[in-house]
Amino acid sequence: MKIILVSLDTLRASRLSGYGYGKPTSPHLDQIARDGVLFERAYAADIPTEVAHTGVFTGKIGLTTGVISHGSDLTYLPKSVEWLPNLLRSAGFTTGAVDNMYQLKEWFARGYNYYINSVGGNRWIDGRKVNDLALPWIEQHQDESFFLFLHYWDAHTPYLPPESYIPEFYDESKDPFDPSNKSMEPAYNHTAYPFFKHHHYDLVGQVTDTDYYDALYDAEIRYLDDRLKELDDHLCKLGIQEETLLVLFGDHGESLTEHDIYWDHCGLYEQTVHVPIIMRWPGRIDGGRRVPGFVQQADLLPTLLDAVRREAPAGIDVSKLSDPKGLDGINLWQAIEGESEGTHETIYLSECAWQAARGIRSGRYKFIRTYDSGPFTRPPRELYDLTNDPEEKVNLADSNPALADSFEQQLNEVVKRKLGGRPDPMVQQLQERGLPFRRRIEQILAESGMSWEEWQRNPDRERFDQASLAHSRAK
Repeated sequence: MKIILVSLDTLRASRLSGYGYGKPTSPHLDQIARDGVLFERAYAADIPTEVAHTGVFTGKIGLTTGVISHGSDLTYLPKSVEWLPNLLRSAGFTTGAVDNMYQLKEWFARGYNYYINSVGGNRWIDGRKVNDLALPWIEQHQDESFFLFLHYWDAHTPYLPPESYIPEFYDESKDPFDPSNKSMEPAYNHTAYPFFKHHHYDLVGQVTDTDYYDALYDAEIRYLDDRLKELDDHLCKLGIQEETLLVLFGDHGESLTEHDIYWDHCGLYEQTVHVPIIMRWPGRIDGGRRVPGFVQQADLLPTLLDAVRREAPAGIDVSKLSDPKGLDGINLWQAIEGESEGTHETIYLSECAWQAARGIRSGRYKFIRTYDSGPFTRPPRELYDLTNDPEEKVNLADSNPALADSFEQQLNEVVKRKLGGRPDPMVQQLQERGLPFRRRIEQILAESGMSWEEWQRNPDRERFDQASLAHSRAK
């Protein structure tokens, strides 16, 4: 038995053809879904990358593990917390990963016989490099029962797809650098501009058309789709596709100007928390299945453990694969086999990076409670009727305070129950360190001789650009 778990970093569900998008971003992903099962309403309980992946590998949300923040030096995952690669290795699987999250936190390298760090000289990682490292490993271990984790970053900023992929998604008669187009002005004048100038805008160029950035994102997804086809073709070539359980998930999505968020993944809105999850296992999962109900990333761990117990492959001690205690994830097999619509009636949501907020997603409504809005302007409470307002544009918290109060009480009860008397890690983070991503902006501003307070009073990009240029010349 082979298990390949694939993280599609920053992949927004609604930007895939299989989830209803009208452009051809994902022909091979769509084929995988047709041959397996697609979860229509899959959610990231915790965002962004660090907390989302911790949830996948523990089967527990951040309130349970205490890992609620991305990039915080306060966060630590005890080695006593059971971890998917550890569990599978102890049962007899050969475990491997092509990933670079070890650069974030050491626990992401736990449990692997082979951890191949894909980090390079650039901040971004090309999916071709992931394949160059992964495909030989698969060939070397094709006769073993193995678990392989692959982490593709192509849809993450900066969007730098091969130029040949862009024309399919951007009108070639348009000029993305046309100075008369002012659609980029809100992004360039946003409070978070110093961070994105450094990590994104300068790498792409002085684009003036927001549609071009959206096209670059689509082109990155299409490029990623081709890399996944290369992976799949390799499994076919080796004759092991039929025995491979392939699981693909997005750790979080991406906002493309919605809610004052410009090509980034913060905010508990659908663009960021609704993620793809697709599984294929020939002969074990009927093709063409679509699961309509709520599921979450933490459901993957108990589902994979049960898959191994069902298969009972030779040489694997399934007695070591009992579900860990205290899981938030729920086994997906009943939903896969059509015995249930999903695994959860509501989804708890959380973030603590650019902003600190928690939320509840029910069948019709979403409630968001913001504790620190960071560089954004947010009301303390947001309530959306997603049936009538799927783009979350009309905040009902003030016009329907009783319903907002009901959801806030439900949210508080979830937090209290999950913490079980332990200190709230989000409160601790905000009191002791503040928002991690605000500190990133502060560091960039400091290098240009500016303070956060000064920048907030007057977030003038031209002034920052001049200060940044003067600082670099002085160096």
